[in-house]
Amino acid sequence: MPPSTTGATAQGAYTTKAYPKDPYQYQLGFGNRFASEALPDVLPRGQNNPQKNKYGLYNEGMTGSPFIAPRNENLQAWMYRIRPSVAHQGFNRLPDNPDMESSFLPLNPKVHVSATQLAWYPFKLPPENEQVDFVEGMKTVAGNGDPTLREGLAIHMYLANTSMDKRAFCNGDGDMLILPQQGRLDIQTEFGKMMVRPGELCVIQRGMKFKVILPDGPSRGYIQEVFGAHFSLPDLGPLGGNGLANPRDFETPIACFEIDQSSWEIVYKVAGQLHACHQEHTPFDVVAWHGNYVPYKYDMEKFIFVGSISRDHIDPSIFCILTAKSKQSGIPLADLLVFGERWDVASNTFRPPYYHRNSASEFLALIYGSYPGRSDGFLPGGASFETGFCPHGVDYDVWNAASHGELLPEKISQGSLMIMFESSMPLTITDYAMNRSGVKHEHEPMMWDNLRANFMSHLDEINADLKAAGLPQLGSTQ
Repeated sequence: MPPSTTGATAQGAYTTKAYPKDPYQYQLGFGNRFASEALPDVLPRGQNNPQKNKYGLYNEGMTGSPFIAPRNENLQAWMYRIRPSVAHQGFNRLPDNPDMESSFLPLNPKVHVSATQLAWYPFKLPPENEQVDFVEGMKTVAGNGDPTLREGLAIHMYLANTSMDKRAFCNGDGDMLILPQQGRLDIQTEFGKMMVRPGELCVIQRGMKFKVILPDGPSRGYIQEVFGAHFSLPDLGPLGGNGLANPRDFETPIACFEIDQSSWEIVYKVAGQLHACHQEHTPFDVVAWHGNYVPYKYDMEKFIFVGSISRDHIDPSIFCILTAKSKQSGIPLADLLVFGERWDVASNTFRPPYYHRNSASEFLALIYGSYPGRSDGFLPGGASFETGFCPHGVDYDVWNAASHGELLPEKISQGSLMIMFESSMPLTITDYAMNRSGVKHEHEPMMWDNLRANFMSHLDEINADLKAAGLPQLGSTQ
């Protein structure tokens, strides 16, 4: 089979340079209208849908929003490909993956509600004697809503040890935000290729075909899927025009195509069900494309941290990389937060996360490094969950050290990267995560036993102060 052909430039666009760990080039920017061609002068000039294309290519349009969406929300792409997607042999229903879930309504007997904190040791990779690719290795942990309602989200793990071969995946339910924790992902999309390493994220938007190769062997990571919404950059408000995740640091593939005319399987996820069609040509035969409905990736180590430089904490929204809107005005469906190496300088302040009960549901995961103060076993490849208003915070030892230590400027989270999926919605937990993963454990409440009522040892001092103020003393019946 002749080799693939890769375009080196996008018309008028700046591209990155390849390096050994990532051999691909990318266009830069978030939300841009990009254009890329793998062969010279293939993109039509001045129109999207010409009567005839160069080299006999087919026009194919794809929309990521309703046709009449406002211009700033209107998402679309035009592709010019060797054979169109309609050239296939029909669809067949595939067996259900028992570890995947799509409906998170409490009426579903396969999901559970947890009032307490939950945690998981690192999720287990497939055994060596089983071949499991990215699609087969998806395991749903938690979620909200249902894709047929176009509102909600799902949190998955992927646990894979085999590259996809002559097989692609197309998620018709939602956008997938993918974060590798172990091993790079070599992701081929209709728009081009992305190499995504631990510490980076990528987003494959709804309806886009892709396949995953594992260049480093067995791989594990996290997926946040949103139904009906798309990820966007959070508003910066008083921060102004810069900070957090800068738009110029997002990377979109350049056109790359194959001329493979052999048999392929395309797996579609629709309303949580898996269906497959076969076709006698590669789905990755797009010679040129343009539009703003594209896959992209981002290096989380480029995140610009902001924080207090005087006293007290700022809300964790300052750590937000991407957000997805809910149908309720001003309320996000899902946020992705990142906690990495940064300076901590606040004076007269309890610096770790204070004890709190937030309305949001929180799902934390460690990409690499360590994070002190949580329950035992919070390790890279595992996870932790708190439902809304569940009280949580650091253990006694961390509290004690932070309450009595000298408050010097210090660099925290060195060599560590932790992410949080945060949602305004209540999440239910899947049967896989609750009963079958083999790695679940609950946070040990005894970690807070030493947080005694120190107030009680000050009763004499308190009563003296009350007496001096002419007020009734504690325990007094007056």
